[in-house]
Amino acid sequence: MTPSPNQPTSDRPEAWLRGHTVSALIPCLDEAENLEHVLPLIPSWVHEVVLIDDHCTDDTVAVARQIMPDIVIAVNERPGGKGNALLTGAEVASSDILVQVDADGSEDPNEIHGFVGALLAGADYAKGSRFIQGGGTSDMPPLRKWGNLALVGVVRALWRGTKYTDLCYGYNAYWRRVAPILLDARGFEIETVMNLRAVKAGMRIHEVPSFEAERIHGEGKLLTWPEGCSRRSFERSARLGLCPLLGRARRPRSQPQPRRLRPEASGLAQLSRR
Repeated sequence: MTPSPNQPTSDRPEAWLRGHTVSALIPCLDEAENLEHVLPLIPSWVHEVVLIDDHCTDDTVAVARQIMPDIVIAVNERPGGKGNALLTGAEVASSDILVQVDADGSEDPNEIHGFVGALLAGADYAKGSRFIQGGGTSDMPPLRKWGNLALVGVVRALWRGTKYTDLCYGYNAYWRRVAPILLDARGFEIETVMNLRAVKAGMRIHEVPSFEAERIHGEGKLLTWPEGCSRRSFERSARLGLCPLLGRARRPRSQPQPRRLRPEASGLAQLSRR
């Protein structure tokens, strides 16, 4: 990718990446005004930036190409939604490490090295947290904070030993090989579903401190209800068998078998074979 002013921690990034490459996945829905505050901050050692056009109606793609001529554009041809956009980006990306970064300027690309470092240290899935030392947020209304804390409490109660502190944050990184397991939701509930699927699959999970700022321009696409940390997140939790006290589920008498993914219907087959 085109070098940026943000330099890696080493003059020889291959020395610490150990031969691995990194793709940044940036889902976009009409974020043209914000890209100039995000793309130039992507570290130069990131192998590629994949911008996912999630049914944009503005000039997001044209602006992205102007700022970063070698950016990879992936068009989400599924129904619109952050989950579908991320799946599209993962299918197109060529690296073995995938990092999700929001396009609105709320997530600092300078933090990417922390997520990649956690994976290189042995994690399968590195998730951002605003509620551990070094993290924080200036963009969380009380209702969203309540929803996040409630869901964290439920998951901790049902899965003893789970140490999540934040379940509704989209700054995450993971190895390509686990993407078919994690990317299994359509909209903003993907942020919660990924965390639940990682637990259910027995992945090695590491929380990375991250600071969430306000979006720079425009209005947020997340509605506290019914998306994000909300009804759909709780419903998906119930279907995953992680929240039997919620939604339409009671605790089954026998352990249910995990719902089998249908890669032939979702594009996950191609992703898992790459």
